[in-house]
Formats: sequence, C-alpha cells, structure tokens
Amino acid sequence: MPVATPEVYAEMLDKAKSQSFAYPAINVSSSQTLNAALAGFAEAESDGIIQISTGGAEYLSGPTVKDMVSGSLAFAAFAQEVAKRYPVNVALHTDHCPKDKLDGFVRPLIAASAERVAAGGLPYFQSHMWDGSAVPLEENLQIAEELLASAAAANIILEVEIGIVGGEEDGVEGGMGEHLYTTPEDALATAAALGLGEKGRYLTALTFGNVHGVYKPGNVTLRPEILKAAQEAVSAKYGKDSPFDLVFHGGSGSLPEEISAAVDYGVVKMNVDTDTQYAFTRPVAGHMLANYDGVLKIDGEVGNKKQYDPRAWGKAAEAGMATRVAEACAALRSAGTKL
Repeated sequence: MPVATPEVYAEMLDKAKSQSFAYPAINVSSSQTLNAALAGFAEAESDGIIQISTGGAEYLSGPTVKDMVSGSLAFAAFAQEVAKRYPVNVALHTDHCPKDKLDGFVRPLIAASAERVAAGGLPYFQSHMWDGSAVPLEENLQIAEELLASAAAANIILEVEIGIVGGEEDGVEGGMGEHLYTTPEDALATAAALGLGEKGRYLTALTFGNVHGVYKPGNVTLRPEILKAAQEAVSAKYGKDSPFDLVFHGGSGSLPEEISAAVDYGVVKMNVDTDTQYAFTRPVAGHMLANYDGVLKIDGEVGNKKQYDPRAWGKAAEAGMATRVAEACAALRSAGTKL
C-alpha cells in the first residue's frame, strides 16, 4: 500500500486508541533497515510507523554530506515507492529534534510539506517530533504551540515530549533522576497550551522513567501509573476521557507487563530502536565469523565473492530485524489489526 495519507494515519491512531493497542515506531537509517521494517509489519499484518532521527537523516544523505533535510526527503521518496509493494499502511515520522536542530530539520521539512500540500499534494511526513525536554516547560510549550500551528496547516501531526527520557540517543542526553517522571501539573499545562485537538492533533510523550537503550533488570524503574494519573487529571478538568494520544519512548528491553500497562493508559505509539539495531547487526556478525575465510582475503587467497557480497549478509540482517519488528507488533497488540 502507499505510505499512509494524513486521513489514513488519523484512522490508524484512532483505531489503536479505541481498541487498546499501539504501533511500533521503528527507527531506520538505510534502505536495508527500511525494507526490514516493512517486512516485519507485513509479517505481523500490522500497520506501523517508520521514523528517522537527526543522525539517521544525516546518514541517509551520505556520511560525507550530512544534510538532514536532504536525507529525510530521500528517505521519504524511497519509502513512498517501496511501500507500495507491502500489504500494510506505514506512516513516516521524524524522531527527536532538539531546539538547536529545529531550523535545520523539522522547520524546513514542514515548510516543504506545506508547499507540496498547497500545490495539491500530500505532506512528505505524516508527523514530526519536537523534543523540548532540554528546555524549561514554558519554553517547550511555546515552541510546541508555534510548531503545532504550522504542522496542522500542512495536515501533519506533531509529537511533543513533556518530561525527559533518560539515557542517550543521537547525542541527546537526558540523564537520570526524578525529572524522568512527568507530573499531572505538566500534563495540565500541556492541555492548556496546545488544546485537545482544536489547535491541531498532536501526540504526547509523557515520561514515566523511560530510558533510551537497553539496561539490565533493576537499572530502570518504569511507572506506567504516571500516564494514568496524567490522563485522569486532564480528563477531570476538560471532561474528555483519555484525552492524550501517548507515546512510549525508550521501549527497547521493556517488560511485557510494563508495555501492556502503558498501552492500557493510552499509548498508541512505542519507539523501538536499540532492539532492532541488534536484531539487524547480530546476523551480520554471525555471517562474518562463520565465513571469515570467505569475506577476508587471507594468506594470499581471493576470498569468496558470494560470501562478501553485501546481499549475502544483508538478507540475513533484514530477516533478523523483520522478526524483531513482528515481535514488537505482537507485544503491542497491533498484530493482525491492519486497516
């Protein structure tokens, strides 16, 4: 199917909310990882979200070019074409964008989509994330309000982060501590600034101890009940049940019961990156170790072209990642729910 239109994306999110499941949002950084994500969603018969970070966008433009906008537009064009061959809907999203990269990433991408929409086309991306976790909440929401207006005008959904995700991703470090937990007051401030849909649709990444990366049990304390408290606080004031469409950041390595509880409290999107990176790379390592004398020209030999051909190890890598994407769909209850 083609990449989801704004209307189809809205329908996807509405279905997830009403039927209590969430879509895996899979970070990719190449055509191979994009193909793996598509294959995984198709295997699970689940629609889904494919996203790129600032670093992923730079890499997609070429590691010597490092232009986030060029990389993003190239990714969107490639995804639009190859997604047509898969029987699922996928939405395209840009991940964490801090303040110092807005003018080189999200703002020009929204402007490009606005120009395309004005000419009768569709936006390049269905949603963009503004990561204001490193600035005070008041400034975070002021910038979010400005971005929401421009995104809504281009028929794009905005994602905001209220609170701080720990760990590190693409150079954005959240640290650790009590600031990893969003308060009901933070949620109320968000609703007051951004509305509950009347100013444009947005996704809300409320933090409940989330940490990027994978950690051994006991090193991270997730408290999904924080999401419930935030939803209830806003619901009590505005009279709207489960008002926020929530996002679960740092989902890799989470326990099944934590994922289930988060989805029950309104999570419709969960980011999965570290787990799929490993699922992609591990088969490559296995291939190289098992075929070292074929992929290396040892002792004056010529190696084995069939073993060092990137397609030889690339197929295994994509299959490994696709399996992990399908597993994420099952954990989030989206398997078998495609529109």
